[in-house]
Amino acid sequence: MSENEKRPDLEDQDQDQNQEQAGGRKMEILLELNLKQKLATRLGTILLATVIFGAFCWDNALASLTLGAVVALLLRNPTFVFALVMTASRDLKAFQRFVALNIYLLRKDRGGFTVARCFQDQARRRPKKTCFVMDDRHLSFAEALEFSQKIAGYFSDRGLERGDCVALLMETRLEYPCIWLGLSQLGVITALINSNLRGESLLHSIKVANAKALIVGSELLDVLVSLREKEQLDEVPIYQYTDDEVRGVAGHDLLPGAVDLVTALKTQKKLELPSAVCPGEARSKLLYVYTSGTTGLPKAAVITNLRFLFMSAGSYYMLKMSSDDVVYDPLPLYHTAGGIVGVGNAILNGSTVVLRKKFSARNFWLDCDRHNCTVAQYIGELCRYLLATSYSPDQQKHNLRLMYGNGLRPQIWSQFVRRFGIPHIGEIYGATEGNSNLINITNRVGAIGFVPVYGSSLYPVQVLRCDEYTGELLKDSKGHCIRCQPGQAGLLVGKVDARRAVSAFHGYADKGASEQKLLRNVFTSGDVFFNSGDMVVRDILGYFYFKDRTGDTFRWRGENVATQEVEAIITNCVGLEDCVVYGVQIPHVEGKAGMAAIVDPERKVDMDYLSVVLRGSLPPYARPLFIRLLDEIPRTATFKLKKRELAKEAYDIGQLSDPIYYLNRDGIYRPLSQEQHELLRSGKAGL
Repeated sequence: MSENEKRPDLEDQDQDQNQEQAGGRKMEILLELNLKQKLATRLGTILLATVIFGAFCWDNALASLTLGAVVALLLRNPTFVFALVMTASRDLKAFQRFVALNIYLLRKDRGGFTVARCFQDQARRRPKKTCFVMDDRHLSFAEALEFSQKIAGYFSDRGLERGDCVALLMETRLEYPCIWLGLSQLGVITALINSNLRGESLLHSIKVANAKALIVGSELLDVLVSLREKEQLDEVPIYQYTDDEVRGVAGHDLLPGAVDLVTALKTQKKLELPSAVCPGEARSKLLYVYTSGTTGLPKAAVITNLRFLFMSAGSYYMLKMSSDDVVYDPLPLYHTAGGIVGVGNAILNGSTVVLRKKFSARNFWLDCDRHNCTVAQYIGELCRYLLATSYSPDQQKHNLRLMYGNGLRPQIWSQFVRRFGIPHIGEIYGATEGNSNLINITNRVGAIGFVPVYGSSLYPVQVLRCDEYTGELLKDSKGHCIRCQPGQAGLLVGKVDARRAVSAFHGYADKGASEQKLLRNVFTSGDVFFNSGDMVVRDILGYFYFKDRTGDTFRWRGENVATQEVEAIITNCVGLEDCVVYGVQIPHVEGKAGMAAIVDPERKVDMDYLSVVLRGSLPPYARPLFIRLLDEIPRTATFKLKKRELAKEAYDIGQLSDPIYYLNRDGIYRPLSQEQHELLRSGKAGL
């Protein structure tokens, strides 16, 4: 009998099964209709009871209508009602704070307030209070205001005017924020240059901002020497800032052709802000803050005065900070976290801000205790660095009531809070240039923020379905994007609305780069959304959790591998050392194989133990095929690890001196041999 021929008894059986399936489907339809009828009957009964109750008890009509609406909603969507009840207290608290924030922003926007004018108001209100502290030095609000006014007067005399740009290249010091505040009084934009940049990246950052002048700290003169030798900065006037304590010290001599800014300011007269306020001034450009450059040359993100107000006041209002707080800010001032969110507490709110030239895990808690800090900032990997230090009872000898920032990994969150005795963590999500802003005000472990379950149409943040490997958005039959349901990973985006500070997108100095970050016609024709590039997951209570960066996910053995999950497991296994996971290309093999780079300068990682842990924790396709041990991992100045460089170097043992381990068929990592390397390159490794 041929395969296409069927026995009569099998045909009868198929017909019976089809009839059963059809009958089952009819039964399901009837049950569904029956349930809908019952639901409609109940709703009708509730509404009728509401009307009758309201007719006889008019004073209680509103209460009865509310009761009826709640019951109807419960019958229609019990999950929604459950989430609503569970988050009512959270949402009420967030609503109150969010309204206060928006009233503040609206008042400043309509009043034409710039950041400089806000600071002037704070300084005149509390002139003798300490504004900035660093080591044994401090500036009062009056002193900081006077310094900024001298900066304004000096550069006004030099002919700088509204719309011009000055590049600021210096390490953290008390005068740093005062310099750009003074320039902003003139309407001059300050480009905050990353002090770790060198060569082409540094030159690019100065030129892309079209800087008319460069202010440089004497500690970074050697950085400029090579550029000037190549005659790449001859056309840009240089103003050198040399601290009095290092004046005359070798390496801090005045650069030929540069102006001694400190000496010039000693005799400079102050220039105060005009009393008249210009409408629309709050939306003028204030700063250029550069993205970290993990995937290429830095891009200059535009920060307007209103954007600065939103970023700094946002955390202040949502986390219920006060002007009495002393804020510890050990982060670089050329970046958003330290230079806007942190410093803004003094400039806008009248708090005292404690600065540190460079982050020190050993001195973090000592500084907090010494300066009686009540709030401290963190970013990226700093919390893990603190956990990696030796335990001391003095680490809980502090008065911190709040630590806030972004990037605290869920895997170490609870451990960090318990060990250091932190009452409250305020995890913030946001990009320098982005509008997809979230904040966690409830201590929810691992959450980057939340949006009330009823607020998705009110707050401009959405999660869209996409291919986790390519980041390509999935569309429906009408060509529109699809919203993710709770539990589904998707791309986080923010709707662009230039009228509102919370959802405006000001882009980069490079207009072409700005356009690349925008998604158009997402849900309706003409709408515009900012693409965060981050994959997140939302739960039924409205909490968001970071999953991965689009592009960080790679595909191996037909499966998508989320790097953050693998990194977390390896990091915990090897004792909280730095670790990054990325995909590398193998010739003649589809997809990318996983590779992990682990910081291990003493080469003490137990590879046998790591092999066992990964076998027990990850599916076969997610286990890294290669492991590289190195002395340090290249990183940006904001402690983000640079994967791109490592991925390019891959596993080439002919070019790399670091130990490379290979996952053998028995599941054990052993040093990659030359023979195995040749087999991999020739496509004969059996992968």
